Amino acid sequence: MEVRFFNEEDYYSDNTYVCRCEELTMGELRELIRMGYRTVDEIKRISRAGMGPCQGRTCRQLIMQELAKATGQEMKDMPMTTFRPPVKTIKLGALLGGGKDE
Repeated sequence: MEVRFFNEEDYYSDNTYVCRCEELTMGELRELIRMGYRTVDEIKRISRAGMGPCQGRTCRQLIMQELAKATGQEMKDMPMTTFRPPVKTIKLGALLGGGKDE
């Protein structure tokens, strides 16, 4: 029995979502890389990938893998993006100090 490993190019088609929060597809990511964007922060600033509610927890690794593949870099040598605290909505009354009775 022959074991066949999948090819990443076949697995990640251009229609595959990389960042679900900001709806960035693999095709759009590859186009940004072709345009000259070479770091996760550059991709983040131009596409908003990693700026949604998950703060890049789902897409950061995929973006880094695609950048590494396109540029020939090792992922461990690539600069990491800036981390921000998780986003959670709060009611305006909580900021103003009002309670339920006020």
